[in-house]
This record gives sequence, C-alpha cells and structure tokens, in this order.
Amino acid sequence: MGASVVELGPRLAVVLVLLTGLAAAGGRLSGLGQERPVVVAALRATAQLAAVSAVLLAVVRSLWLSAAFVLLMVTVAAVTAAGRVSGLPLRAPGAPRRVAAAALAVAGGALPVVLLVLASGTVPLRGEAVVPVAGILVGGAMTATSLAGRRLREELTTRRGEVEGALALGLLPRDAVLEVARPSAATALLPPLDQTRTVGLVTLPGAYVGVLLGGGSPLAAGAAQLLVLLGLLAVEVAAIWLVTELVARGQVLCGLPR
Repeated sequence: MGASVVELGPRLAVVLVLLTGLAAAGGRLSGLGQERPVVVAALRATAQLAAVSAVLLAVVRSLWLSAAFVLLMVTVAAVTAAGRVSGLPLRAPGAPRRVAAAALAVAGGALPVVLLVLASGTVPLRGEAVVPVAGILVGGAMTATSLAGRRLREELTTRRGEVEGALALGLLPRDAVLEVARPSAATALLPPLDQTRTVGLVTLPGAYVGVLLGGGSPLAAGAAQLLVLLGLLAVEVAAIWLVTELVARGQVLCGLPR
C-alpha cells in the first residue's frame, strides 16, 4: 500500500500505539498473560519493517541484491522453523544440523514455486516483484514447516509407545515413525485449505486488497490472489512433506525410537 492508502504522519503513529495497547490490554485482562509478548512483537515489527523498507529501496533495484535478500529470508525462516520443530534454543548442541534440515524443508517448498512463477513470466523478473512474491511463499513454507514439525514433536512424544510397537513388529524406523507422523502432519494443511476454500466468501486476503487499493481491476486482483493462494498450497504441501520425511529420518528431532 502506498501513501495514498495509508496517510503517514502523527495520526498513524497514534493509531498504531492504540492498536498495540488494545492487544496488550486484551492479553492481560483475558488472563492469557501475553501483554509483554504483544508489546515486544509490535516493537520488533516496527523496527524490522522500518529497517527492511530502507534496505529494500536499494535492494529491489538489483536482481542480484534481490536474490541475496530472498536467501536471507530463507535463512531466517530456517532458523525460526528449526526452533519451533525441535523445541530447542539455537545454542543447544546440534543446532547447525537442525537448521540445515529446516532450511531444506523451507527452501524445498518455496523455491520451486518461486522459480516456476518467474520462469513462466507470470511474475516479472524485477526486484520489486520478486521480493514480495518470494517473501509470501517463503513465509508460507516457514509456517507450514513450524506447524507440522511442532505437531509431529508433540504427537511422537505422546504416542512413543505406538512407534516402539511398530518397530517390534519389524517395521523400519522411518516407516514406524511415518505411521504416526503422516496423519498428524496433515493437520498443518487445514489453515491454507480453509483460506483457499473460503476466499471471497469469508475474507478478501492481502494480495486481492493490495491490488484493488493500488488501482487494479477486481479481475486483476482476483488473478493475483489466486496465484498467491495456489502457490502457497503447493509450497506448504511440499514443506510439510519434506519436514515429515526429515523427522522420520531423525534429521530434525532427536530421541525418536530406533
């Protein structure tokens, strides 16, 4: 959105502070105890978006710099997803292996779709188009990897006995884990599936609204949103598939029955 949509100035600053205050107050009054994380998240988002906006002014002018920025996105996404999947801090032993495995899931989900939309000419090969599209897809891959991996960790901890029973029956370790893992990992697809099924009926997602506010036609907005939604579905299915395989092979989670 540009300045014609959101007016920059003191009123915007006041509204942002009020929105943060409302969220923090809700976190406190509800008993959830999330007021501090809300404020920290808002401050981080403000600082990060200000820094990224300044950097992107230069980055989007060069395809090479845009590609480097996308690689940075993948790296940060991999570090974030690795922590969510393993439940361990970055400083814990074995962190490089866990981050590399998470990077494989994130990049393996996002990059083929990014390359497809660029090679087809659907998205122009310009920095100002590549960076936002790649960011949406990498973000979807990170979310899918984190959700699926966390769900797998919880399920395999709870149902450890079933995995051990499958091993006792002669199944290979990978197959024993997958018997429990696959149905659990599939639940990570529910949010993108619901969003895709209900688009236009329940919500008008960001890409659609962005094109409309930018002066595009409703038809162009619908086409852009459909590209994003179907791209995200492809990305998230691939990321969930990869993280499930990595978990089954013991590359992300430690201490699984073998």
